[in-house]
Amino acid sequence: MSDPQWELSLSVQTAEETHALAAALGAVLEAGDLVVLTGELGAGKTTFTQGLGEGLGVRAGIISPTFVLVRIHPNLADGPRPGGPDLVHVDAYRLESAAEIDDIDLENTLDSTVTVVEWGRGRVEHLSDSLLDVELHRPLVSSPDSEDGVLDFDTDDDDEPRTIVIRGFGPRWAEQPLLPAALKGND
Repeated sequence: MSDPQWELSLSVQTAEETHALAAALGAVLEAGDLVVLTGELGAGKTTFTQGLGEGLGVRAGIISPTFVLVRIHPNLADGPRPGGPDLVHVDAYRLESAAEIDDIDLENTLDSTVTVVEWGRGRVEHLSDSLLDVELHRPLVSSPDSEDGVLDFDTDDDDEPRTIVIRGFGPRWAEQPLLPAALKGND
């Protein structure tokens, strides 16, 4: 992919804020959109996807597809976006190449759904000429034995601050999406 059309960096303090940011973003997503999520274990990728699902108006109950690779969450006819796209949620952590991504046949649903791929960077860019790249960062903590920060691996602490960087690539994302002012105030 070429350079991003734009980049937005946000700080969130809680899992609830991560969810709310993603719900606002999900409200502007359309069928055919590809979202790539990157971040270390416990960074909030699944929480972010749950928020996207809320904004899209898909059935609740989004969990990580780690062991099944792909989960499809249908749009709710009585939800906030009746007739909107379904959400295809992919976990590419155990997939090692674009060829393995091709084996799960995302091309058949890509045009009619919103496709979210956790751990997809470097593996799914060939699927679309446009995508959103979302990078979630957990805080580094000081270690008395090291001058460098190390990741805080307490994955039970969902309410740690996080930095979320969103980049738009390709013609679909030529313009940064309009998000509520409260969510985009720290870019």
